[in-house]
Amino acid sequence: MSPVTLQQTVPDFELPATGDKTIRLSELRGKNVIIYFYPKDNTPGCTLEGQNFRDHIETFNAHNTLIFGISRDSVRVHENFKEKQQFPFDLLSDADETVCNLFGVMQLKKNYGREYMGIVRSTFLIDAEGKLIHEWRNVKVKQHIDEVLEVVKSL
Repeated sequence: MSPVTLQQTVPDFELPATGDKTIRLSELRGKNVIIYFYPKDNTPGCTLEGQNFRDHIETFNAHNTLIFGISRDSVRVHENFKEKQQFPFDLLSDADETVCNLFGVMQLKKNYGREYMGIVRSTFLIDAEGKLIHEWRNVKVKQHIDEVLEVVKSL
């Protein structure tokens, strides 16, 4: 399956989530959905990114927008991360990278001379009808929340 592109309806998907839930995209119609992909729970950048979404949850709620974080970590690891950081949104586990590949966030990365496939930090905004209306790729955490909030407030 080729990655979803802007202005395209996102194919339905289903992933296990924190709170012993399964999140199915088609069941979220009627609300805007922010999906942010991040490399790994309990790392500095991923923690800060989640905290930024957490700290602005009231603004997202006021604009009919749900937030979900996705990484390849297990639901058990996600549960601990969510509780420790008091995230008011669910974290989804994409262990087999199906949804990561749907959004094209798995890419070759380099770290200390080692090459590996990993998640490139990216955020996607899906509108209430299920269409991908905005994407942020290769996200830099510090200014990212402001960029996302600006777009969400314009909806």
